[in-house]
Amino acid sequence: MFAIVDIAGFQEKVEKGMKLKVPLRASDSGKTLTFENVLLVADGDDVKVGAPNVSGASVEVKVLNHGKGDKIRIQKFKRRKRYRRVKGHRQDYTEVEVTKITA
Repeated sequence: MFAIVDIAGFQEKVEKGMKLKVPLRASDSGKTLTFENVLLVADGDDVKVGAPNVSGASVEVKVLNHGKGDKIRIQKFKRRKRYRRVKGHRQDYTEVEVTKITA
């Protein structure tokens, strides 16, 4: 059984027991979260597609920890003008584990 869930504007395909990183959520480690924006639920040949969401479907996840992603570097450069700017960014995330998919 799997589901496609809209989490903060990103569509993720999730299955039970799967671990994934989602944009930062204000929740403590060990707590459970419920995502209601389920776009599709499939269990073998039984497929339910929402318009836009599947009614009554939800995905429960357990918060494992919070962290920061890899650093990316942003550069601006103009040739022959002695103009160079370098900036770094690390995106915050919450790591979750899918515990239950209800349809």
